[in-house]
Amino acid sequence: MSATSVLPVLATLATLAGLLVLSGCDGPARGSGGGAGAVAGADRAHQGRPHARPVDPTRIPGVGERLRRRIPADSRQVVAVYGDGGDSADSTVVLYTRRGTAWERTRGWPAHNGKEGWTTDHHEGDGRSPVGVFTLTDAGGVLADPGTRLPYTRSAGFAAPRWWARSHWHDFDYVIAIDYNRVKGTPPNDPTRPEGGAAGGGIWLHLDHGSGTSACVGLSGVAMRYLLRTLDPDRHPVVVMGDRAHLG
Repeated sequence: MSATSVLPVLATLATLAGLLVLSGCDGPARGSGGGAGAVAGADRAHQGRPHARPVDPTRIPGVGERLRRRIPADSRQVVAVYGDGGDSADSTVVLYTRRGTAWERTRGWPAHNGKEGWTTDHHEGDGRSPVGVFTLTDAGGVLADPGTRLPYTRSAGFAAPRWWARSHWHDFDYVIAIDYNRVKGTPPNDPTRPEGGAAGGGIWLHLDHGSGTSACVGLSGVAMRYLLRTLDPDRHPVVVMGDRAHLG
């Protein structure tokens, strides 16, 4: 074989050797980072992102059949309040949006509920938030409307009393009424209690002061502004709220 005919063969062998070396370098890296652990990690990262769908996209995670049946059929926005425990003031709020038959996780935030936890039989002054499904129809606050589609009432009458702790003074800069024992279509601070005063009322989503509430749900200013700008009466928003045991 002449020198000129050997050269192409040698070039081909060198190329094959290079490919084998590259395969040897990439193989272990893929194996150590591409096995079951890596798949699980990627799945966890996906689930943590906004808009990630639950395992069964037709159901809202953590909400059992009893409460699920109470969500109106035409509702396409659900604010889920997941209480950490029956006697805990700590909770997590997640907004879900329904597209077709699937519920998509839109956004979530840490929150606080009643300082004594939760109850299925709320009474005035018990310090517990009521478990249940309630519509969200009206909003308001001390500050100007940030751009909500809900009917919004701005009034100094929402201001927290100045004899409250200073940390509570801005609680009601923004509020969204939870339709528990109130008349829909009225300002959140309307005092009418259809089921009587003993059943409590004036239960809102409002700004968080860093600890438990009387019965409301407290969220950050960022969360409240987002909800106010996102909740849409045409999508019939509701809140599903309770500690995780009662929700399930």
